[in-house]
Amino acid sequence: MRTVVRRFKIWTPLVLLLVVVLGIVQAVRPLPQPTLSLTAATTYQFSGKAAAMPWPKSGQAAMDVDGLGSFGSSGAQKPVPIASVAKVMTAYLVLRDHPVKKGGDGASITMDQKAEDDAGLSAQNESTVDVRAGQKLSQKEAIEAIMLASANNIARQLARWDAGSEKDFVAKMNKAADELGMKNTTYTDPSGLNKTTVSTAEDQVKLGKVAMKDPLFREVVRMPAYVDSNGKTQTNWNRLVPMNNTVGIKTGTTTAAGGNLLYAATKEVGGTTRTIVGAVLAQPPAPEDNSILTGALNAGKALIEAAQGTLVAEKVVKKGDVVGSVDDGLGGTTPVVAAKDLTAVGWPGLTVRLKLVDDGTALPHEAAAGTKVGVLRAGDGTSSAVEVPVVLRSALSEPGLGTKLTRLG
Repeated sequence: MRTVVRRFKIWTPLVLLLVVVLGIVQAVRPLPQPTLSLTAATTYQFSGKAAAMPWPKSGQAAMDVDGLGSFGSSGAQKPVPIASVAKVMTAYLVLRDHPVKKGGDGASITMDQKAEDDAGLSAQNESTVDVRAGQKLSQKEAIEAIMLASANNIARQLARWDAGSEKDFVAKMNKAADELGMKNTTYTDPSGLNKTTVSTAEDQVKLGKVAMKDPLFREVVRMPAYVDSNGKTQTNWNRLVPMNNTVGIKTGTTTAAGGNLLYAATKEVGGTTRTIVGAVLAQPPAPEDNSILTGALNAGKALIEAAQGTLVAEKVVKKGDVVGSVDDGLGGTTPVVAAKDLTAVGWPGLTVRLKLVDDGTALPHEAAAGTKVGVLRAGDGTSSAVEVPVVLRSALSEPGLGTKLTRLG
């Protein structure tokens, strides 16, 4: 008995000390990082039956609404020559790697002898603008020249200015296409004159949506014409601009390619302006004038008007609806609600995704009711989707001492 008592006297303080130490450790351990999760439905389908799009009877086409989803496509999405539509990638890369400040004209580009000599190729049915060796064009005017006047000589000059050689620039074009998921695209020249520069309508729509995010690119492609540094008015080959809120993007025609058009148009609906981006490739001549350019423009115009006519706005979530929760990592959850009505834009039959996204900063362990903790998006999941803020419905409190002491792991 004396031995038991002695052991009890020795071990009891040690056990108590261990319990106290463990309690302190549990109490001061860093808390798990709270997480935000969606509890509402993950998708929303617009009511009604999808309208039939006036897809062209030949060639191929595709059309999306940026941030919302795709209307689909027509024709076999197999690589075909795209002619001067290739200049969209040229302009995209030049502006991506040499950004132009808002309101500015960008870098000054000195024309070389080849750019001057190539201007004479207009006699061989190449689109060009006149320049002289040593003449300086602003970056903005060079983009105007390739996107509106479709100047092959300036497209090649931009390639040499950017990468040192046309060959190296073409390598950059193909790398960018790969990065954008343009799996059926191959560039062999910066102007699109080569029939070996090929792509699909779906691939060009991917590029068009990205290119239209650049402010200067958007500014240029919506211009009906510009006056070059020689004082000559150069008209936009895309005659749809600015009709029906058409804001771009690029035509391309050769005998091998047929009529091609990568287009963009806008429609204001539900308090927001949505951008429609589509492409038609390998279009035949229009009956009225036997022109492949007119054939492409007619096909694009029909799709633009149909898309604009079918866009509608529907309320997906009401203000105050519980859409998710903040999990403190120790079993406690706090509901989050939409701070505003979420009105999504789409068309009958379209299914859009709902996604709850935090603000990009760590969620707090404590916050008052009404604190913004993220946004709810409805669309294709990108930052171009429609979104509203979400806030805490009730106060977010740090886990209590009992929870801290009993947590495992």
